[in-house]
Amino acid sequence: MSMGKPMAHYAAARRVGDFVFTSGVVAVDPSRRRAVADYDDLPEAARTALQGVGYVTGQMSVDRFEAAIVAQSWFVLERIRQIAVEHGGTMDDVVKLVQYFRHLPHYAFYNRVRGLFYPGAPPVSTVLEVARLLPGDEVLLEVEATLYLPERAV
Repeated sequence: MSMGKPMAHYAAARRVGDFVFTSGVVAVDPSRRRAVADYDDLPEAARTALQGVGYVTGQMSVDRFEAAIVAQSWFVLERIRQIAVEHGGTMDDVVKLVQYFRHLPHYAFYNRVRGLFYPGAPPVSTVLEVARLLPGDEVLLEVEATLYLPERAV
């Protein structure tokens, strides 16, 4: 699976002084040009990590209700982690998250997945429910991050 570059004409992230601002990240696999919809859309390591927090049960009657939001949550946070690495940082350098949800009750699923990326305290965050601002009905969340990365003297 390729996490790739944005599919539209905009920057995925931009550094301004000691800060890196990301564009909103959605769980659309650019190699297939479709939203992540299921656990099968994730790498095996992600599925294993998600099993550790109670997801990917193998029970169709459970997984079918959780899979889309859980898989999208992992995909989005992993992309933010990759952007942090590309700029010389880690998830510990993320100081602010703004999380947009199509359905606010999905926050509970996302929050548990977020714990995989922030085993300690998560960064400062804002949570919003939006009805029509996400790019397509199958996209359930969008997350933007702000990183603090002091420039190092050379």
